[in-house]
Amino acid sequence: MSSNEDHWTAIYRKHQASELSWFQAVPSCSLGLIEVAGLSRSDPILDVGGGASLLVDRLLDRGYQDITVLDVAAPALDAVRARLGARGQAVTLLHADLARFVPQRRYGLWHDRAVFHFLTSAADRRSYLRALDASLCPGGHVMIATFAPDGPERCSGLAVVRYEPSSLAATLGPRFALVKVEREAHVTPTGAVQPFQYSLFRAAS
Repeated sequence: MSSNEDHWTAIYRKHQASELSWFQAVPSCSLGLIEVAGLSRSDPILDVGGGASLLVDRLLDRGYQDITVLDVAAPALDAVRARLGARGQAVTLLHADLARFVPQRRYGLWHDRAVFHFLTSAADRRSYLRALDASLCPGGHVMIATFAPDGPERCSGLAVVRYEPSSLAATLGPRFALVKVEREAHVTPTGAVQPFQYSLFRAAS
């Protein structure tokens, strides 16, 4: 395994999903922006770095029929598989490192809550953007949530890069038009408050 995979696998082996700082029982900002994107319920959605997030459950509750969760930590995907049970037949779980991800299809929406801010090197960000470009349908939507400028400087023992929507847009480049922004004061299971920015983009057709 890569050191990145080792790191996240160890975290998911040590903790229940509900104990992790990024846990959300209801991912309201993500769900709201996905609705803004105006997808049909059959449009394919890719949740990158989804881990054991409950987003997939809430999307299924809302009738979305084609959901893929990608994560580098196999235990996180195992937890999703066990939790969903028979409902998981509508979900594809991909164990992959996003830096090396080669998609086999394209998606109408790329969802990323708290992956991009861990990419502290330009090379890692370029790898991310290559995977995004290869994965997204023309005219598709991208939702990326990162720590806001007043958010934490580190998470899970790792440094992060904090973003304004404008700096995130500049990083993604002119092919992506900013559609809507939300700010969230995320409260962790221990009661800490983490300011996030959520940005929804539409790719050029």
